Amino acid sequence: MKQNSNHELDLYINAALGKKAINLVVLDVHELTSFADTFIICSGRSNRQVNAIAEHIQVDLKKHKIKPLSVEGLGQGHWVLLDYGHVIIHVFYEPVREFYDLEGLWVDAKRIETSALKNKKSI
Repeated sequence: MKQNSNHELDLYINAALGKKAINLVVLDVHELTSFADTFIICSGRSNRQVNAIAEHIQVDLKKHKIKPLSVEGLGQGHWVLLDYGHVIIHVFYEPVREFYDLEGLWVDAKRIETSALKNKKSI
């Protein structure tokens, strides 16, 4: 698996933030699993917002010629998983995110700070 550059990760992060995703976290899981290098976990405040975030991510990344290998959960708006191979994006409805607690499950993963995240925090 290849390591993602922060610039590449910013494409994914900005796509999620484009529809006001909240509590976005980026986890480096490349040393902990063989199926991905990075998890991006974010939330929406409603089922509709979760679907809107996931759809926006796909449309935005397609402009950069980045297409998902698979998408699961779109429609229900509880947990949408967008698999881009080395990057997996989890878009949760906030109460569902709290229930599954992926950050707790992957507690050994290093958190990644990119310029897109730093810029968001300074706004």
